[in-house]
Amino acid sequence: MGISTSMNAGVSGLNANGNKLSTIADNIANSETYGYKRSDMDFSSMTVSAGGSSGVVGGGRAALAGGVSTNAIWNIAAKGALEGTSNSTDIAVSGRGMLPVTSLASYQANADDLDLMLTTTGSFHTDKDGYLTTSSGIVLLGWPADTEGNILPAARDTTASLEPVKINLSSVSAVPTENINMYANLPATDTGPDGTGTARTMTLEYFDSLGSAQNLTVSYTPTVADPQSNEWTMEIVDEKSGNSVGTYTITFSDATATAGQVASVVQVDGGAGAYTTSYDTSTGQLTMELNGQTIMVAIGSDSGGPQYLSQLSSSFSSKGVTHDGSPAGTYQGVTIDENGFIKASYSSGFSKVLYQVPLADVANLDGLSVLDNQCFAVSAASGSLYLWEPGDGPTGTVEGFALELSTTDIATELTDMIRTQRAYSSNAKIIQTVDEMLQETTNLKR
Repeated sequence: MGISTSMNAGVSGLNANGNKLSTIADNIANSETYGYKRSDMDFSSMTVSAGGSSGVVGGGRAALAGGVSTNAIWNIAAKGALEGTSNSTDIAVSGRGMLPVTSLASYQANADDLDLMLTTTGSFHTDKDGYLTTSSGIVLLGWPADTEGNILPAARDTTASLEPVKINLSSVSAVPTENINMYANLPATDTGPDGTGTARTMTLEYFDSLGSAQNLTVSYTPTVADPQSNEWTMEIVDEKSGNSVGTYTITFSDATATAGQVASVVQVDGGAGAYTTSYDTSTGQLTMELNGQTIMVAIGSDSGGPQYLSQLSSSFSSKGVTHDGSPAGTYQGVTIDENGFIKASYSSGFSKVLYQVPLADVANLDGLSVLDNQCFAVSAASGSLYLWEPGDGPTGTVEGFALELSTTDIATELTDMIRTQRAYSSNAKIIQTVDEMLQETTNLKR
């Protein structure tokens, strides 16, 4: 029993160290593979029941050495250093998050069943159809944007809202502006007894029917009074012609529940000729007719809904203007920022958000299943998936013009190789010794 057990232990030692050498070889082979996570081989002892009673109190049974078993361990949570590149769609993650991807071939075969995979980096390029893919056929996934570049609402614990990132590589026709959101805050103190009557101005950009960028100048002149009037005269002027589009008297609420919100809008002058305007209290929108082009300008109202124009503090703040529409142009390139927004740029100088790439997280990164092409899959050991916006939560940010290096350290692997070789030789010596002992036993009958 003892000799045969020794033989089995030696054989298991050879197998275990052979497996260990295999992982070392794989690590070294992938030392220049971007996104590769080094693996290790975990050794566990085995025992064989001796069949007899041991001297252990409680009647425990004796056990003999049974050799060693191995189990591969992938250090997926380990992060490699980031290396800068010249390709805007070389993407890496600065943090624990992972990029959602899928196989382009499997997606094209069955678009309704998204085979989600995760990776920490990838060198992506647009293919002939516009998909953002790697040379191995891995396509990047993201949340799509609407026509205004706003990311559509998406569930965070499912892949249902994810789509393969696909860029329109052809020329883009001009799209006239139809909607403008006018964000601004007017200083309440300007309408009080200490006000100076100074007008505040901001610019609204829009695209006309030919795709040309045009501007409207909006001025707000306070009505100075004692007590405070909360009243402003708003005039919209077409910069190109210098003509007035419309003039309104806007009064803001001072009620506790709706303080600072638009309370009423009274049209003073609706423009003339090619310019007409009207205001809808229920929607909080101005409807403007500019040379046959209809544009809805959202300013808000106290009847509910989003608030755009406000009177909340003592300082003027032109908080920004958003609008739809775009000029004509040809595709020039695509970039991705730290928040995961993928933007396409065109020859007209116009850029547009097309997608946002979320970062995936699981409770146990090392529990992910290992796939080809530096990809991983969610498993029972990893825990369920959750999608975060880059920069929000524990997942970190997205880095364009960067790739993650392999986590293999050559010095460590070569050191482990020497130790493994010695262990392998020692186990081979055990087998040789057992063989000699068995030979001695055989010789006893001579």
